[in-house]
Order: sequence, then C-alpha cells, then structure tokens
Amino acid sequence: MSRVHPAGPRHADVLPEDHPAGPAEDLNALEPAVWPRGARRDEGVLTVGGVDVRDLAKEYGTPLYVYDEEDVRSRAREYAAAFHDGDVHYAGKAFLCTAVARWLNEEGLGLDVCSGGELAIALAAGFPTERITLHGSNKASWELEKALEVGVGRIVLDSFEEIARLGYLAHERGVRPKVMVRVTTGVEAHTHEFIATAHDDQKFGFSRNSGAALEAVRRVLELKQLELVGLHSHIGSQIFDVDGFEVAAHRLAELLVAIRDEHGIELPELDLGGGYGIAYLPGEEPHDPKSIADGLRDIVARECRAYELSMPRLTVEPGRAIIGPGGVTLYEVGTVKDVEGLRTYVSVDGGMSDNLRTALYGAEYTGVLASRSSDASPMLSRLVGKHCESGDIVVRDLWFPEDIAAGDLVAVAATGAYCRSMASNYNFVPKPAVVAVRDGRSRVIVRRESPEDLLRLDAEVEA
Repeated sequence: MSRVHPAGPRHADVLPEDHPAGPAEDLNALEPAVWPRGARRDEGVLTVGGVDVRDLAKEYGTPLYVYDEEDVRSRAREYAAAFHDGDVHYAGKAFLCTAVARWLNEEGLGLDVCSGGELAIALAAGFPTERITLHGSNKASWELEKALEVGVGRIVLDSFEEIARLGYLAHERGVRPKVMVRVTTGVEAHTHEFIATAHDDQKFGFSRNSGAALEAVRRVLELKQLELVGLHSHIGSQIFDVDGFEVAAHRLAELLVAIRDEHGIELPELDLGGGYGIAYLPGEEPHDPKSIADGLRDIVARECRAYELSMPRLTVEPGRAIIGPGGVTLYEVGTVKDVEGLRTYVSVDGGMSDNLRTALYGAEYTGVLASRSSDASPMLSRLVGKHCESGDIVVRDLWFPEDIAAGDLVAVAATGAYCRSMASNYNFVPKPAVVAVRDGRSRVIVRRESPEDLLRLDAEVEA
C-alpha cells in the first residue's frame, strides 16, 4: 500500500480528505520503537548515548550520522541469542565501516559482504574470514580471487558463468571453497518493487520454477573443486510477517528433496536471508529476534519432517534490523518557507545526498526538533534538502512546532541503514561524518569528507 500523500494545508484544523496522520499529542515525545534505545530528552534537548546533540553538532558539524553503539551491539546480541543453534551474518550493505565490523565480531556475528570494497573493510577490521560470506550478482574475477586468497567461509553463487569462473579460479589456486546456490523461490515479499528480491523477474539467483536452480546444483556438483554446502534464499527487505518465509521454505524443501533424490545427498545448510523490518514511524511493530527465530525454526522443521529431511543448520542475514534503529541523522535548519495554503517547507543542510531512500523508494521517516523542546502549535511540514531537485525530500510529511526556525537542529530517526551506504556527492556535496556515541562519550568512526577530498579525484586539478 502506498503511503505517498498529496500536498495539504499546513495547520491541523484544515486537512484534506486524504491526509497524513494528525500530530502527536506531544511533539517533543520520542517513540521508543523508532528512536535508539539510548535516546532521551534532557531539559528538552535530545541526547543519544548520553551525549547532547548540540555538543555533537558543535564538535563535528552537520549533517551528521550518529550511531548509538550500545543499541547496535544489543541488537546483535539479541539475534545471536535467538539463533543460538544457527548462524547470524550481518548484511554489510546496510552500513559498514571498520568500527561496526569490530562491534559485530566482538558480539559473535558473521558478516555478509557483496563487493570487494566491503570485503576490504572487513579485512581491515581483522574480521575472521571463516565467518565472512561473499554475495553479489556479478562478482568480478578479482573479487572471487581475493575471496579465495583470504579464505572466506562461504561464496554464494548467482549465475552459471560464476559457477564456471569460480571453478576455474579454485582449480588454479588448488583450493576448495564452500559454496551455496542462490535460489529465487517465486515468492514476492509485500514490499517495494525495488527491494523485493525473490520473484522470478529480477536479476538475482537461479529460478526454482524454471529448473535453473536444480541445473546450477548439477553444475556445482560436477566441479570437484567446489564444495556445495547449501541453498540460499532472500525474499526482500522491510518485511513484517513470516508468510513469505513459510512459502519460500516449502519450495526450498521441495528443491532439497529433488537434490537428494537425484544426487543422493542432503545439503547441511539453509540460508534464509534477512529483510526483517524495523519501525520507521510510530505505530509500526516489527517482530523481535526471538519470535523471528522461533518462527523460522518451526517452519523449516515442519517442512523437513514432511519431506523426511534432516534439519539443516539455519543462517539468517539481518542488516537493517541490527543497524537501522540505532542511527539518527542531525541537520541544521537553514530556511523555513511557508507556501500559503499548502504547507511549510523546512530546509536543512543535507538532503538526498545523505539519505536517498525517500527519493528512491518513497521511504517514510519521522523527525523532531532536537536542540530544544517547544510548546508551540503543530505545523504540517515537509523536511527538504539543499539539492537542485524538487524530489530532494528527507521526510515528506511530519509535524513540527510552528516556531521552528533557522539555526535549530532537527533529528531524523532510524537512519542507521542504507543512508550512509547510499550517500553520494551530488552537487559536489561532501559526505557527512559518522560518529559513535556510548556512555556519554563520542568519537568519529568515519570522518567527514571535504571539498579537497573530492578534488583529489579530479585528474586535472594541479597538485
């Protein structure tokens, strides 16, 4: 269901028939499900991890990505405990830097990377290579060679060309990597078209319905230099129910039976991917890790009993669910423009270069006036960026106090996943810094880019 809303009057007492939800009773309140676990109001000012956002803005500047380190670590621990009899591999595409990789390693998780660059970050962080899985729909030969060189734990195969390519490279090196075959099960998760990844008409994996998946298994088994250990499936992102996983597990079980009947083997591992949703807006209620683990475990066990299969070891790949809720983005308000009869535009010093998701997916967020509290009346607003695009929108519809003004700090919640990862230099804007906060202390974990950084890439700029 689309949540895109038309423009509407700016005040709460005159709203069109199809309009955004009304304002909260208290515009200063922080919805616990949406904000980091360490977020509070202290004398009206937002603090994260015990650090005043005004101090963060003064020391590090804005825009600024802020991560509550304990929030991220605690969610990693909860997933590890919930899947104690399986494996949890953090999906690095959500956000990855060396500090985050170290946090996850210390909490006992594995790591999924889908490019040579992400692998380089993992290696720089000293992440154990046996707990790394390499994904990707078009891995370059050099990426596969690096994976073989360092001994990553699993390589997920995504095309017939890649099977042959990896087989050749493994033979040349005299190694035998553990591999999985990525299967598209024909399940369409109830999510945005661009983040639904298991229906047949898309680029990932081998179709179960067409027989390509079973053929991929045949080709892998013919190559003695590859060790097939399991199947991989990922049905999408920002998923709030297990119905899609149930259908996917049923179809994967049928494929496991076909492999057993044709080849006389039972594959010992099953990777069900990730995609577990988080709360971006008040009222959204994502599942907790234990309920996800119990549900998936029960589904797979039931399918295995029905087909007389041994229970495989389960792997899951949460990314957003671990890193997303612990991140907020701080902005400084630059202008407040009232378009009479329509809405008020609150412009900040960032935008689509630091959060592309609203423009790309129609993603929705919530935010608050962060540098102070206010008892002013609510004002229907649109939080927009500084870029030369009318679609440069950070939050399409939200309520700010009508006394919001230039120089105020605004915080947008649940920006820990896919914001820094998708950040760009559009309009030659440097990417923001990333700061971790914990126990009242802060530190930079990714420094802010400067115009000089960007100019260093220009081959014709004089040294």
